[in-house]
Amino acid sequence: MEFRPEDAAAILLGVPAAPGVFALRGEREGDEPYMVRGADLRRRLRRLLAPPEEVDEAGRPVLSKRLNLRERVRWIEWTRTGSEFESSLVLYCAMREAFWPEAARKRLRLHPPYFLRVTMGHEHPRVYTTNRLSRKALEETFGPFASRAAAERYCDAVLDLFKLRRCWEDLVVSPEHPGCAYGEMKKCMEPCKGGCSAEEYEAEARRVLEFFRTQGESMLAVVAAEREKASEAMDFEGAAALHKQWEKVKAAAGLADELVRPVAELRALVVQEAAPRSDGEKLEEAAVFLLERGRIVGPERLSTLGVRAVREQTAVGSSLFAQPLMLAAVPEQGLGPRAQGPEDVGAVMSPEERARGVLLRLAKRADEAGEAEIAERCDYLSLFRRWYYRPEKQRAGEVFLPNADSSWPVRRILNGAARVVLGNPVQMDAVNREAAREKLKAVKTKVIHEGREGVERVVPVLPKKSRRKAVVPGDLVE
Repeated sequence: MEFRPEDAAAILLGVPAAPGVFALRGEREGDEPYMVRGADLRRRLRRLLAPPEEVDEAGRPVLSKRLNLRERVRWIEWTRTGSEFESSLVLYCAMREAFWPEAARKRLRLHPPYFLRVTMGHEHPRVYTTNRLSRKALEETFGPFASRAAAERYCDAVLDLFKLRRCWEDLVVSPEHPGCAYGEMKKCMEPCKGGCSAEEYEAEARRVLEFFRTQGESMLAVVAAEREKASEAMDFEGAAALHKQWEKVKAAAGLADELVRPVAELRALVVQEAAPRSDGEKLEEAAVFLLERGRIVGPERLSTLGVRAVREQTAVGSSLFAQPLMLAAVPEQGLGPRAQGPEDVGAVMSPEERARGVLLRLAKRADEAGEAEIAERCDYLSLFRRWYYRPEKQRAGEVFLPNADSSWPVRRILNGAARVVLGNPVQMDAVNREAAREKLKAVKTKVIHEGREGVERVVPVLPKKSRRKAVVPGDLVE
């Protein structure tokens, strides 16, 4: 919309008082826009475009530290969003188009997250922490982590379980090599001194790589099997030692979040509150984003009509509220521009089918966008990490990771979308059965309408045992 200072109050009334992203542009086409996101677009624009608070005797505004762009803005562009996550994504994409990617990265303060890399292509592989990605090593890079300290903590705990080297020098195998403290403590295979063959050291590196890939399950399964064998052989001391080792492996694996996996295989689904439609129609919809191939695509609208949110069990106990319930199927018509084709108007789809349709459209958009470049991949991972590693109470929305077979948990996604749209389920009030029984006893009469307008008769309610012997007039219907 066009902005004129004399009509600022009327113009800003057309901007919604809701979350979103806006850009202020000047008169000349080559001027750089002022872009920012806000929780309330109208309030933020009023602070930037309102008349100055103080003026001198000549009516000129007094210089103030507060930013005021009233006399420099000619055009206002804004996009309404449904969540802070969507606002950050929209702002990043807009800045990439308006400025150079490097400038957008600096303005948003996007720093690459930290990863763990296993250098399997090296003659003597090792594990180290880095915040630089390489296209050739995406399969051997694991992350993202919340911070460098978290990555190093996990790396040290895992290396304590193996005998991989921790030095960073290019080794030259020689019996006269001085070695290191880890070799003296028997925590390294000492390839520098020729203490092992190249095949043995590579096998140890493969075990470390498999540990990272399976998040410790590869080693946990082996130790658990040995523990069971020792128990069956009545070797209880050996079984106790193996159990302590299993606990150590479990503690090391628990230092990594479930998000940590090979960067090339990193996929996640983010469910957020959807922005209202442009036509003003209010529908129970959630916005779904997909992180795949190094990009975040979306949003796609997912309707929650027909999905009943999970209820907590009542105080008196009831199995009816123990599981989420799916209501009857609802028409797909009117659930979004991408939700149907011309041939599908009026088609009836279940909530699961609608969710699978949303996932298919997001996957198609990710395939059309293609593989992201390394710098762009780092930007998207930085945006995702900034939202994901917040405290749970401060993180709006929900995230879902794929199953072991790469499929998506459709039921969990539907329940999560219902929680985002309808809010968290609350515990129902306990039923006071004694009070209800006393209330029923207090009722002595019942009003029965004969069907004739304005005519009522009051008949006493008889006990169950005496109803058969009671004589009820034929013109009364119980």
